[in-house]
Amino acid sequence: MNERARDGLLGAVPLLERATGYTLGSLNLITAGALGHPTPCPDWELGALLEHMDDSMAALYKAADTGLVDPTPLYGGSAPAAGTAAMVRERAHQLLGALTRADGSAVVSVAGCPLTIRIVAGAGAIEVAVHGWDVARACGHDRPVPPRLAEELLQVATLLITEADRPARFAPPLPLPDRAGPSERLVAFTGRDPGWRTAARSVRR
Repeated sequence: MNERARDGLLGAVPLLERATGYTLGSLNLITAGALGHPTPCPDWELGALLEHMDDSMAALYKAADTGLVDPTPLYGGSAPAAGTAAMVRERAHQLLGALTRADGSAVVSVAGCPLTIRIVAGAGAIEVAVHGWDVARACGHDRPVPPRLAEELLQVATLLITEADRPARFAPPLPLPDRAGPSERLVAFTGRDPGWRTAARSVRR
């Protein structure tokens, strides 16, 4: 493990906090008419991506708050509808609250398999941030991952994303010119085209 990747994992819980904060900004761009827009994730429209983000953030919340990841629903009947921007924003705020209380040395049980909270938070930070980028692009906005955050996420991604994750969880990395910035390099490493633009005609810049 290189030193920068190791340092990134040691700081994975605050890294997930920063990734969640970035993604909250992207979620604020969503309008009701955007839910059917295509996204940089192949075959997923924005509404389906939000459902996936809802599930992922609920799992991360439980990992941080209880040390256990299981499929038990987090909300009762008074919650916003699943898969909406309101629900995902609520999940993100809950996740931020849990992270402020999280023990960085804790062990989390994921389907009975023990993992450190740092590993779970590091993987979660990558997913949360790149999906925040996906959301912004689906809404027609160019909103790069902030440079320092993207650099740190990329260091962790090179450690946690292996060939075994491709193409099931991530597409193969895309080549980029040397002048590419940190956000471009991060999304390209996760198999996304940094130049992707939505084809939806209803988008307003």
